[in-house]
Parts: sequence; structure tokens; C-alpha cells
Amino acid sequence: MMIFKKREKPSWIVSLIPFAVLVAILILVIKGFGADALSGGSQVALIFAAGVTVAISMVFYGVKWKDFEMAIVDNVRSVATSIIILLLIGAVAGSWMVSGVVPTMIYYGMKVITPSIFLFATCIICALIAVMTGSSWTTIATVGVALVGIGTAQGYEPGWIAGAIISGAYFGDKVSPLSDTTVLASSSTDTPLFTHIRFMMVTTVPSFVITVVIFLVLSLMHKSPESMMGAGYAAALDDTFNLSPWLLSVPVLTGLLIMRKVPAIITLFAASVFAGIFAVIFQPHILAEVSGSASSCESLSFMDGFKGLMQSYYGATSISTGNPEIDSLISTRGMTGMLNTIFLIIAAGTFGGVLVGSSMLQSLTEALVKFIRRRVTMVAATVGTGIFANMITGDQYLSIILTGSLYKKLYHERGYDSKLLSRSVEDSATVVSVLVPWNSCGMTQATVLKVPTLEYLPYCLFNLLSPLMSIFIAFIGYKIVRKK
Repeated sequence: MMIFKKREKPSWIVSLIPFAVLVAILILVIKGFGADALSGGSQVALIFAAGVTVAISMVFYGVKWKDFEMAIVDNVRSVATSIIILLLIGAVAGSWMVSGVVPTMIYYGMKVITPSIFLFATCIICALIAVMTGSSWTTIATVGVALVGIGTAQGYEPGWIAGAIISGAYFGDKVSPLSDTTVLASSSTDTPLFTHIRFMMVTTVPSFVITVVIFLVLSLMHKSPESMMGAGYAAALDDTFNLSPWLLSVPVLTGLLIMRKVPAIITLFAASVFAGIFAVIFQPHILAEVSGSASSCESLSFMDGFKGLMQSYYGATSISTGNPEIDSLISTRGMTGMLNTIFLIIAAGTFGGVLVGSSMLQSLTEALVKFIRRRVTMVAATVGTGIFANMITGDQYLSIILTGSLYKKLYHERGYDSKLLSRSVEDSATVVSVLVPWNSCGMTQATVLKVPTLEYLPYCLFNLLSPLMSIFIAFIGYKIVRKK
């Protein structure tokens, strides 16, 4: 039974209640579950906070449940493609490992990339691939996984390796016209795509240059361990897998599909099929081991091969090489390893939807706008909102849309071109998403690279510099003019 039936929006003070509840529960979850906080506790916290939002809005402001239901459905629908991509990334990770594609890339990569330039080369390689693919996720899930193995063999800390991979991948993703987030940031702010990309270069290029210079200096200072470690890794991989340059044709074929601008879902599906075919040809003994069969590769039955292949796509695989570090590196969880992230996306979409449906997010933004007087505070507020949205919604797509929509009118009224808004959104909502442990991006990359989000966070130099660079450029006013 409703106590009040007023249709007014909640005040900004009331609108802070769900966030306070969310933060309080997340603190308890992280304290109680530690590294397992993202296995369900954080998702439940988001749903509980959504429940508090609904209760306040329905009881005190007369908002109907149908309004919330429609907002939730719209939010979850907007990330449906991401859920399918996540499942396919899990399939690619498992099949590329079992087929020997990633082990082959690690094996030859250790011979080509020297320790003295590893972090620098990793960042550049990931940037180039992300520009061509338009996807930081695809870059990290394929080449990034191999680079983790190479860097580990060369004695680098996992946090630094992941930081270099993510920095390069997110730079390439931002400046690529094929990137879905780049297109989304430009379209949601009514900015022409290439105008948006050109204007981003003012903040993106300096941030990336600083990043690669730091990685180069750190690489040159790195004292690699004795070559025995790398030799041991190479020997373990060579003894376990049938390594062959032919296996590299799988990433080459995948790259050709990307260059042909084939949709990401089709490309990832094809990449997993290619790997499955090569697994049957080159690694029948691995398929036998994964399926639990006691038969040798010469007598591998059709059903055992089928079971091993399906297991590599959807389930956990553990391959014994005799080297515990390599065993940990090449173990995968397939599609099932992505289920916690999908749970997180749905929970975040639910929370984001009820915030929109209750008008609480709008109330908070309107209260914030009252304090904006200068250009630098306007950009800083936009950047801050992009970061905050990533923390409360747990999804970069929702963060981009919400931030762009909330500030579009303000930038227009102040006489600034929409490209300033689109750049500010990209410099925050896109790149910071991977630094939030309960965000879909942060959880996905931590799962794929097997490096906890908080462990790689300090080393994602590009992602940390971009928001600061955006505010700095706004402060000096470089290439920022008002419309007449």
C-alpha cells in the first residue's frame, strides 16, 4: 500500500541512499569473501541496492513497478550482445589453449621478444592489434593471454604484464573506428565519429606516449632471471603439445576476418571453430587427457575426441606438463568461467535500470550541475560521473550512455561543441571500467588474464592517465573553443 503518491523526483539526498547501501554491503562482502567477492556477493549487493531503490520510489514517490520493469529490460537488452561475446571469449580461450595455438604463440614469442623491451613491446603490440580489431576484449583474450605466458617466463610480475596489455589494448580500442565503445560515445553525444576520434588524439596520444616511455624505461631496467626459466617453460610446452608454425594460421585467419570487418560475434565463433579443427589434427592426445580418456592418441575414439573438444569450449580444462607454473598458465575455464561476469552484468543492468526508472540518477546530476561554473569543473564533473557510473552500474556501456545523456544539454547551453563531451566521456567511462573489480570489464580481464583487478590496477598507466589528461587539457584550454 502506497503511503504517498506524489510523482515528484526524489531529492539528491534521498537519491544517495541506494549508493550508501551498495557501498556498505560491498565493504562487508569484500571483507568477508576477499578474492571471492565477485563470485556472487557483489552481484547480490547490486540487486539488494536495486531493491532499496524500488522500495523507496514505490512507497514514497508513487513510481509504478511497470516503469522499473521497462527500465531494467532496456538496460539488460543493451548489454545482451556483450553477454554473447563473453561466452564466445570463454570458448576461444579454451579452444586456443587446447589446440596448442596459445602455447605456440608463447613458445615462439619467447624467442622473438627480448626481456629488455618486453613491457614496451607488449603495449605497442596490443595497441596495434586493438586498432585493427576495434576490440580491447578480443585483443586481451587472444594475444594478451600469450603475452602473459611470455612475460612470466621472462620474470616479470603479473601486475606489470597485465598493465601493459590493458594499457595498449584500451588505447587501440579508443582510437579505432571499429570500436563499439568509440562509436557509442560519439553517437550518444551526437558527434561525428571521425571528429570524435581526431579530437580524442589531443588527450589520448600524450597519455599513451607517457605510458610507453615508462614501460620502455622499466623494461630496460628489468633484470631477467636466468635463461633456465625460459628454457624450462619452452621445454615443458614442447614436450606437452605438438607445436607447429601451422597453428599460427588460426590467429592469422581470425585477423583476416577482423580486417574484413566481420562482426565480433561471428569472428569469435569462427576463431573457436578454427581452433577446434586444429585441436583434432595436432593435439589428439590433449583431447584424450581433457576428456578423461585412458586411450592413447593413436586409438582416440570419436566420442572421446568430441567430449574433449566440447570440454575445451564450455568447461574447465587442466593439462599436466610437469611444470606447475605452466600448468596454472594453460588451465582454462571456458564458457563457464564467464558466468560470474554475466551474473554481474545482469545485476548491474538491474541496478542501473531502477536508478533511471526512479529518476534518482537524474536528481543527482541536476544537483551536481548547479555547482558547475567553469569549463574545467564541467569536464571534471563529466569525468567524475563516468568513473562513478562505472562503479555503480558495473558496465561501461551503461556508463557511456548515462554520462553522455546527462551532460549533453549542459554542454550545448554553455556553447561547447559536442566533441568535448564525447572525448570527456571516453577518457573516463571507457578506460576506467577495467579498473573497477565488480565492473564487467574489470572482472572479464581479471578472469581472462588470471590477474586480480586490484593487482593490475596500479600498472594500467594509460587508463590512470587518461582521466587526468582530460581535466588537464580542459584546464589549459588547448583546442577548446566555444561556438558562437
